[in-house]
Amino acid sequence: MTKPHPLNHTREQITALDNELLALLAKRRDLSLDVARSKEVDIRPIRDTQREKELLARLVQQGREQGLDAHYVLSLYQSIIEDSVLNQQAYLQSRANPDLQKQQYSIAYLGARGSYSYLAATRYCERRQVTMHDLGCKSFDEIVQAVESGHADYGFLPIENTSSGSINEVYDVLQHTSLAIVGETTIEVGHCLLAKPGCTLKQIKTVYAHPQPISQCSRFLSQHGNVKLEYCSSSAEAMEKVTESQDDSVAAIGSAEGGALYQLEAIEQELANQKINQSRFIVVARKAIAVPSQLPAKSTLIMATGQKPGALVEALLVLKAHNLNMSKLESRPIPGTPWEEMFYLDLDANLADESMQKALKELERITRFIKVLGCYPCETVSPTQLTNSQLMIEPTTSRQPQPLTSVTSQTEQPRYSKANKHTATEVVHGLLAIGSQHFGAIAQIDLAATSGSANQIASQIKEAGFQGVNITGISQALDADMQLSDLTRALSQFDLACIIAVEQELDLKLASDHADLLLITGKEMFNKPLLKKVGAMHSPIILERNTMASVEEFLSAAETILTKGNQQLVLCESGIRTFNDALMPALDLAGLVNIKALSHLPVIINTSYACAPATVNAQSLAAKQLGADGLISLIDATQDLPTQLQQHNITLRAIYQ
Repeated sequence: MTKPHPLNHTREQITALDNELLALLAKRRDLSLDVARSKEVDIRPIRDTQREKELLARLVQQGREQGLDAHYVLSLYQSIIEDSVLNQQAYLQSRANPDLQKQQYSIAYLGARGSYSYLAATRYCERRQVTMHDLGCKSFDEIVQAVESGHADYGFLPIENTSSGSINEVYDVLQHTSLAIVGETTIEVGHCLLAKPGCTLKQIKTVYAHPQPISQCSRFLSQHGNVKLEYCSSSAEAMEKVTESQDDSVAAIGSAEGGALYQLEAIEQELANQKINQSRFIVVARKAIAVPSQLPAKSTLIMATGQKPGALVEALLVLKAHNLNMSKLESRPIPGTPWEEMFYLDLDANLADESMQKALKELERITRFIKVLGCYPCETVSPTQLTNSQLMIEPTTSRQPQPLTSVTSQTEQPRYSKANKHTATEVVHGLLAIGSQHFGAIAQIDLAATSGSANQIASQIKEAGFQGVNITGISQALDADMQLSDLTRALSQFDLACIIAVEQELDLKLASDHADLLLITGKEMFNKPLLKKVGAMHSPIILERNTMASVEEFLSAAETILTKGNQQLVLCESGIRTFNDALMPALDLAGLVNIKALSHLPVIINTSYACAPATVNAQSLAAKQLGADGLISLIDATQDLPTQLQQHNITLRAIYQ
């Protein structure tokens, strides 16, 4: 009798465990609905963030005891909590509107099965456990007409994308309809290049796509300039054209999930310009809905303020007076009225709230036109985060008192000075926070010298306690674009901020395409045209001090950036030339103290160039005691990574105590 292969036996065990996990997740979801039923009775908010924090902290600790990475456990349960919250919201929403409950809904959406609108509608109905009768439409107007005429219960309209921005045609349609917005949903948009099985990228000569995916994938398409673009009314139409074509040189841009419906394979994935590419859809119906007070609600208005100075400001001040947060403001031309605009506003408020009702009454008095397009549950679930302490990195609890400076006329003071801005500047991206009592830890790696698994490197760096990675050497890398794509994808997966060092002006385009933050190296500190360019950008900037620059010259370079509008600026002390060592610069800790006394800008130190390995720990601690807001530490990817990171973890633990 033949013995079973050990690998097959292991796979069978994994399959059995997967089945158990799925059954347990389904049971957990059912229990979360029991929680919603209890909240329906005693009218409690849908989320208890304090309990979520306690739950996550306990699970992270228990996971560590079983050898599981803290960030893996955190990410997994954040997704579970999001699913639980959205399901509870859907349950309470249906209970608050019993007259709208049906077993099957007719849904109008753009395109045919497989389009992004179809996927959004499908997930929306699945969450509400109702059957969807789908009605594909060729245009946004057709979707609205289908709902207005009663042929569809709901219409799905894409309203904005994180990469290409607002979809203006939908805003224009909303001006002229009596439909109400009754919901929203957001989906991850994973653009793929879809072709017939067996085709390769080299064969492709024509790409079919909707204008929105073409805009969102412009960087990928620009790298393949010989490819002809054919515009389609939807992603589904693009996939259908490829399926029906007898030519193997054609492809479509769409989702892998949608492509499977057309027997197409993804020959290239993650085409979007941005790492996070999401589309938000609104759901429209003939009748408005009531939103239970336990749910986070959003209200959408349109208004016209008239042509007079300060009219829009006056309207926005009404919102401020009633403590209403505006999460979106969009303007569109009013047809037939040249140079006048209609404003669309999303407010984080329930239409039934007293503050909202009072604000609407005031707005009615000062606007030419105002209309509520709808009030609906907000489906953006912000993940509950844990502190560094709960993730086994102790947080900083105190800061050195800041020296006082005399204040003269603000207009006469440089933008970097404390006299110009009295509060400390804080620069934040994701989990990386620098300044205003936050200490950021950044690892530095050389792209040209980095090999091996990007995911493994990112995982180990995150586990050591870093919140960001500074990538140098992009000019020397053999295939920098591809390497950066792999590495930045891994960093994003582990919530690490991606910082790319601009070592020459030619690096700026490539760096800005991939980076969350840019670091202008010391040798470019005197390059005023470059400083002005990054000053006009929206990305946070880290400016490194030139080894021969005085404190005054360093701050003058910072002023050049601030003058162009970018106020997200961090200063970096990496060492200056001294008489002690002709080759190695020395950290200017006295200069650090002077800068902190003069400027509100955060200052970090980079020990990669100016500290011998034996002194890194001591100098890092000294800089922290003197008020430094962060640290960049060198990681040599060609050496033993775990040993290096263990030492860095010891340093960070000492700093955060």
